[in-house]
Amino acid sequence: MNNMNQMMKQVKKMQEQMMKAQEELGTKTIEGTAGGGVVTVSINGHKKLLDIKIKPEAVDPEDIEMLQDLVLTAVNDALGKADELANQDMGKYTGGMKIPGLF
Repeated sequence: MNNMNQMMKQVKKMQEQMMKAQEELGTKTIEGTAGGGVVTVSINGHKKLLDIKIKPEAVDPEDIEMLQDLVLTAVNDALGKADELANQDMGKYTGGMKIPGLF
């Protein structure tokens, strides 16, 4: 019975650490870029878009599709980096296991 109590305390401590790490992800900013930096997006660790910066040389009224592709690429770059950050931060507590809904 004593082992069970110790295990439950460890589980509770791990849950608290994971929740704190999840909250901290929201305070971290990740940038994604495209076109050699002509389009830059910023998101937080919760994958919320914070900012989009587009340099004037990226804007060509004759080629809107290119600008759309650059924005899409930059967003996907940032989202990929956010996933890596979440896996790195949360992996400390999950031992590399993917837990659905956690990150």
